[in-house]
Amino acid sequence: MRDYQWLYEHCLNRFGSVQALEARLPHPRSDEQLRAMTDDRYLSLLALRVFRAGLKHSLVDAKWPAFEAVFFGFEPEKVVLMGGDHLERLMQDTRIIRHLGKLRSVLINAQMILDVGQTHESFGAFISQWPVDDITGLWRYLVRNGNQLGGLSAPRFLRMAGKDTFIPSQDVVAALNAQGIVDRAPTSQRDLAAVQSAFNTWREQSGRPLCQLSMMLAYTANH
Repeated sequence: MRDYQWLYEHCLNRFGSVQALEARLPHPRSDEQLRAMTDDRYLSLLALRVFRAGLKHSLVDAKWPAFEAVFFGFEPEKVVLMGGDHLERLMQDTRIIRHLGKLRSVLINAQMILDVGQTHESFGAFISQWPVDDITGLWRYLVRNGNQLGGLSAPRFLRMAGKDTFIPSQDVVAALNAQGIVDRAPTSQRDLAAVQSAFNTWREQSGRPLCQLSMMLAYTANH
């Protein structure tokens, strides 16, 4: 696999200057900022990610104020009390996207957040404390304990929340393939471990967060 210096020089050559490159790179939130986010905001982001999957983001975003209203501001304690009758009424509400499976996922993910609160100060504290050198482990936790968070939904949710993570997008996977790290989108434990190890190495070499390394790697694909 190529080292970080190659990755940096490739991106620098593409954009022409340090300033142009740095302007394109994302920045994760600090642990303090992640802890400061309340559980209702995490549940709102989880739901937003679930509803965006497979749909035009602008369509979902335009309807989000209505989602905030029908789900009581996404306060987990209130959401988990919503029963089948409430969901049936939501399926008749034209202000929102009426997808029963995704609507149900909000209740399940609310319960996950409350369960985390039994052992941690808050969901934000739980997210902030998870080590980024095992970020794929956090993906697995969300998939196993939440709902509708498979595929790229778990890492994309974390990116939306500001938790440092890489995202195995199509371009990132193509770049990983070109370097012989994996030969397909990483889904198996072995492939995820190989990708995590590669990103950990680049992180140690550069001191950069995973989100920046992920974007830089994507810029090397097919260019």
